[in-house]
Amino acid sequence: MTPAGRRGVRFCIFSLVGAVGALLQVMLFGLLTRGLRLPPAAATPLAVELVVLHNFLWHDRLTWRDRSITRLRERVLRLWRFHIANGLISLAGNTILVYWLVQILGYPSLQSVAIAIAVCAPLNFLAADRWVYGGAVTRS
Repeated sequence: MTPAGRRGVRFCIFSLVGAVGALLQVMLFGLLTRGLRLPPAAATPLAVELVVLHNFLWHDRLTWRDRSITRLRERVLRLWRFHIANGLISLAGNTILVYWLVQILGYPSLQSVAIAIAVCAPLNFLAADRWVYGGAVTRS
């Protein structure tokens, strides 16, 4: 398969994992805001953190499985890089965007979460592909 073909397949898998993560984030957000009555600005980072861990596990096993590593130390470093990159993009981006959309513009909470996820997704893919998983040896 050509490099462009591999990137396309990788992006499709990334998108699938991201879509599952997005659904999980919206469900968690609803549970936290409706069930536990947390304000949106508090519920967002909690839901995002759980989804960041979920997505890391699936991206490691599916999206970038050809860049696998076996040493625990390397895996922990990769998780830290994932948190720094995707975690900060998602936590900061989602929290700021949801706050702005809900509190300033008056958008509904769940729509605001969906918009924030869509805005942050391309940045997350680039950070993961170039930095989080970019340093590992690729198997053919």
